[in-house]
Amino acid sequence: MNTPTPLSTELARWAASITFDDLPEDVIVATKLRVMDVIGLALAGAETDFGRSVRAAALALSTPGPCRILGFGDRVGVTTAAFANGAFSQALEFDDTHNESIVHMSSPAVAAALALSEYTRVSGRDLITAIAIGNEISCRVGSVSSGELHRRGFHPTGLFATFGAAYLASKILGLDAEAQGRAAGIAGSFASGLLECWVDGTQTKFLHPGWSAQSGIAAALLARSGVTGPAKVFEGRFGLFASHVQDPNAHRDFTRINNSLGQHWESRNSSFKPYPAAHVIHPYISAMLRLRARHGIKAGDVERVECPVTAFIVGIVCEPTEEKLTPASDSHGRVSLQYSLAEALYFGALGKNAYRNESLKNSEILALARRVQYHVDPDYPGPGRFKGAVTIALKDGRRFEEVEEYNRGSAENPMSYEELRAKFDDNSSAFLSGAQRDQLADAIQTLDALEDARTLLDLT
Repeated sequence: MNTPTPLSTELARWAASITFDDLPEDVIVATKLRVMDVIGLALAGAETDFGRSVRAAALALSTPGPCRILGFGDRVGVTTAAFANGAFSQALEFDDTHNESIVHMSSPAVAAALALSEYTRVSGRDLITAIAIGNEISCRVGSVSSGELHRRGFHPTGLFATFGAAYLASKILGLDAEAQGRAAGIAGSFASGLLECWVDGTQTKFLHPGWSAQSGIAAALLARSGVTGPAKVFEGRFGLFASHVQDPNAHRDFTRINNSLGQHWESRNSSFKPYPAAHVIHPYISAMLRLRARHGIKAGDVERVECPVTAFIVGIVCEPTEEKLTPASDSHGRVSLQYSLAEALYFGALGKNAYRNESLKNSEILALARRVQYHVDPDYPGPGRFKGAVTIALKDGRRFEEVEEYNRGSAENPMSYEELRAKFDDNSSAFLSGAQRDQLADAIQTLDALEDARTLLDLT
C-alpha cells in the first residue's frame, strides 16, 4: 500500500524546483506591486506610535547586525529586522489580502525577503521568485478551512503566512526539498495569532505579520542546521487543522494545498487595499463614497444607512454591536463596519490619516455610526468574494442605493498602477522625498534586472 506523500513535502518539492522563468508574467507584475505596496506601508507604520514602540523593542531584542529597520536605518539581526518591518506594514490595516482565507500574505513575505537580502546576496529575480512562492503557499494553506479560523478567534495571517515565510526563506537560503519540508514542520510550532485584541482594541494583531516573517526565517535556519519537524504538519493527527479546527464537521479541503501547483496561482485571487480598514468592509465604503459624491450627501442629512451582509463577516466587523459603535482605539475602528462607514460619510474619504483619536471621539461621527444598520442576506457570497451595498435614507424621505459587486483592488475590480503608486507616495512621504520615491518605485519596477536586491533597502 502506497503511503501518500505529506503535503509539506509536495510543497517543498515544488518550491525547490521553481525558477523565475516558471512564473507567469502577471504574477511577476503583481509581486513587484506588492513589494512597492508593503514598503510604503512599512514606512507609514514606522511613523506611528505603534511603530516607534516596535522599533524600540527591536533595538532591545537584537545586537547590531546586517539588516535594516525601514525608515530609521537601524541595523539589527535578520529575524529582528523582518519582525519590525512586518509589524510596521500592518499598523494601518492597509496591506493586501487573499480574499478567501483573509490572509495578509505580502506584508510578512516582503518583510522576510528584504531582511534576507541583507543577510545573504539575493538577485532581484530570486527575490521576486521567493516572494511569489511564499504568497502562493500562504494563500493555499489558508484556503483549507476558509472562515473557520476567524470564527475561533485566530488570525489567519499569524497562522498561515508563517508557512509561506518558511518556504520563502528556505528558497532564498538555498535549502533542498528535504530541508524545506523540515522547515515547514518547524514553522507549525511557531504559527500563532490570537484575536482577543479585537475585544479591547489593543495592538497585538499588528504584530502578526512580523512574527510570521521572523518565525519563517528562524524555521528555515533551524532546518538548515539539521533540526527536524513533522512532515504531516498540515494533515496530521496533531497537525495545524486538527489542533485549530477541532469540530469534526468543520470544512477541510486539503487538496487546496497541492492541487495544480504551478498551473493554478491562488495568489491571483488577492486584493490590494484602497482603504486602511478590514477588507470585508471595503465594498461598503466604496459604495458609500460614490453615493456621497454623486448626491452631495452630508452627514446631517442621513436618517439611516442600511447594509446587507454575508453571515461570516458579522462576528468580524459588525458585532458585538457596542464595541463596533464606540471603538476604543484606531485598531478597533478599522474592524468596525458601522464606525468606518460613519467616518467615511462624515469626511468624504478614508485614507492614511483615518481613525485618529479626535475622530474616534467625534460625537457627530459616533451618532452617525448608530444609524448604520446591517442584516444578513443569505444570497450574499461567502469567503472569496467581497460584495457590499448601502442604502442611504435621508431625513427628507429620499433613498439612494449603491452596490459594489467586487471590492476595489480585487482581480475583478483592480486598482491601477497609478492608484497604487499614489498610495505608495502618500504612505512613504514622511521618510522619502518626491525624488526618492520616484527612484525607489522605478527600482521596484525593474527589480528583475537588479543584481543585488539590497539596493531597495539602500533607496529607503
